[in-house]
Amino acid sequence: MSQRGRFISLEGGEGVGKSTQAKRLVAALQARGIETLLTREPGGSAGAEAIRALLLQGGADRWSAGAEALLFAAARADHVARTILPALDDGRWVICDRFLDSSIAYQGGAGGVGEAAIRMLHDVGSNGFLPDRTLLLTLDPAEGLAREDTPDRIGEKGLAYHRAVADSFLVLAVNDTSRFRVVDASGSQDMVTDRLVAALDDML
Repeated sequence: MSQRGRFISLEGGEGVGKSTQAKRLVAALQARGIETLLTREPGGSAGAEAIRALLLQGGADRWSAGAEALLFAAARADHVARTILPALDDGRWVICDRFLDSSIAYQGGAGGVGEAAIRMLHDVGSNGFLPDRTLLLTLDPAEGLAREDTPDRIGEKGLAYHRAVADSFLVLAVNDTSRFRVVDASGSQDMVTDRLVAALDDML
């Protein structure tokens, strides 16, 4: 039986480069001989991708924060059961562009639903499953929003909302230093990738 894989999530606000860096991190790990799966939230399984379309299309006020939290939790439950856990059981590392902490920061913090409610939904849907390591990419929210050419409905929410998201992420990182590593997202793509790999040194 192969050794269980590791689950790594990339987190951060709009425009910090999560999607680009997730792909680059996968390439860096594969170059080290680590079999790796790249996935994303919302999405990553057939059911979760269907929910993704509901969440990210339409106007900024299409869903309340509570409705968003429920949809994200449902998508995550399917994603964990059908994609993440089977890959880990096969011995692969899973790199996920967003996970639970995004729901806590966006809907829980900036949206006002509260961290406890988000964690309760996660307990019901995904049995409280958490990443082995969370890499939080940080950048000033105004700079991050300026990088976004075609923001989705959540990205279209105002700067005050996204500053609240950034603050919520930092609180999570401070309160769980064993799981989180905070990574500066400024500079060249190569520089950021090197920082991400360095944040996994103890696991490699």
